[in-house]
Amino acid sequence: MNAERIAGLTSWHADWRGLKVVVLGAGVTGFAAADTLVELGCDVLVAGTTATDERRELLDVIGARLVTADPAGQAAALTGFGPDLVVVSPGYHPDDPALQAAAGVPVLGDVELAWRLRDKTGTPARWITITGTNGKTTTTRLTAAMLAADGRRVAAVGNIGTPVLDAVRDPDGFDVLVVELSSYQLHWMEQVTPVASACLNVADDHLDWHGSFEAYAAAKGRVYERTEVACVYNLADPTTERLVREADVAEGCRAIGFTLGVPAVSDLGVVDGVLVDRAFLDARRTSALELTTVAELAEQGLGAPHVVEDVLAAAALARAVGVPPRTIRDALRAFRLDPHRIEPVGEIDGIVFVDDSKATNPHAAAASLGAFEHVVWVAGGLTKGVDVAPLVRAAADRLSGVVLVGVDRSAFVAALARHAPGVPVTEVTAGETGDVMAEAVRAALDLASPGDVVLLAPAAASMDQFTDYADRGRRFAEAVRAAAG
Repeated sequence: MNAERIAGLTSWHADWRGLKVVVLGAGVTGFAAADTLVELGCDVLVAGTTATDERRELLDVIGARLVTADPAGQAAALTGFGPDLVVVSPGYHPDDPALQAAAGVPVLGDVELAWRLRDKTGTPARWITITGTNGKTTTTRLTAAMLAADGRRVAAVGNIGTPVLDAVRDPDGFDVLVVELSSYQLHWMEQVTPVASACLNVADDHLDWHGSFEAYAAAKGRVYERTEVACVYNLADPTTERLVREADVAEGCRAIGFTLGVPAVSDLGVVDGVLVDRAFLDARRTSALELTTVAELAEQGLGAPHVVEDVLAAAALARAVGVPPRTIRDALRAFRLDPHRIEPVGEIDGIVFVDDSKATNPHAAAASLGAFEHVVWVAGGLTKGVDVAPLVRAAADRLSGVVLVGVDRSAFVAALARHAPGVPVTEVTAGETGDVMAEAVRAALDLASPGDVVLLAPAAASMDQFTDYADRGRRFAEAVRAAAG
């Protein structure tokens, strides 16, 4: 099977039958890819490190084969199978032995495969694509809510948790897919053509995977490629503007900035506490359209500055496809943040406890810390090779104390000793997952005073001690409730 024929398979209704396809990854994305390809008539082998019993049973039911092995074993299985095509789940590095074994074989990411198959149910949905080091899930949900309020049939998919392949196979179809994209997914994208796109911010993250900030930023910039109507970028982050300038977009596509300050022509921003649109109106040189107010957002728990930025970005994307300002305001009034995103979980003796477990890198933690004046900070976990010193230096004046959890505590200890030497620090050494947060909450109560916020904003990944960031946040909330009696 030659690469030319694979390149020509750009529709659900093309002839995929008989293709030998290896799917790398046996998780949610891998299963969606396998299920799709079996439905198309392909011969499918799924290769992964592990698979749940349920997933094993499901793969057997649909007629896909499964191999679970270490990377070398997956490479051997791929070579023995002799595939015509490899579909790779997010997270597989290009240097993975299985992909090295696939040299010369076409490789598609799951998002790219979904783009090719988007016409299954008739007229394809338009895609809005969103990435960023932080805020992309909130912005994706906000954008989808605004479109739904306008009567569009819409789904929020991709890195947010629902595979894009599941959405394109929905029998009722969608008008718009709002696709959250990680840098891993963007790395494998080739032909996706969004109607509107956004990169919210770019800060050090996943450097262990990409190798450098430049490579990571370049992956994020792929979100703008081929955009048709609007590339939305952050005026406070020059990297996002540079990525727009460097992108190859459709003729007539506009660059739309968002800012917490007063917006220029073709931007969205804030004037005297009012969020306004100066981009999507004919009289934008002299006028602006009101979207909502900061005060209204604060009543909804959306008043933190970085969340206001997410609202502006989502509004720009929604306006790019014609959602009216009044509809955007109505959608915002009904919107609630995800769990584990700046979520108050309790109060003890005048001390408020806030769960922002989703702040898994320093950039996200900085935004969270910036929302409060006096903080006992619960931090630590897997830092993924990122330097935490700039975060500590910027937050030092806000810290009443620090409680450190996780395996990478030493980087925090060193940064605190250098940039916040007067701040008391307690290290939690509990080895059992069930004990970590109970001990952390006790330590935080010892450090906090009435009026302080105890903030779980770890600036690190969770998999050293917890299943994921949600597990970490749930255990924190449970420990707070237990301490409160």
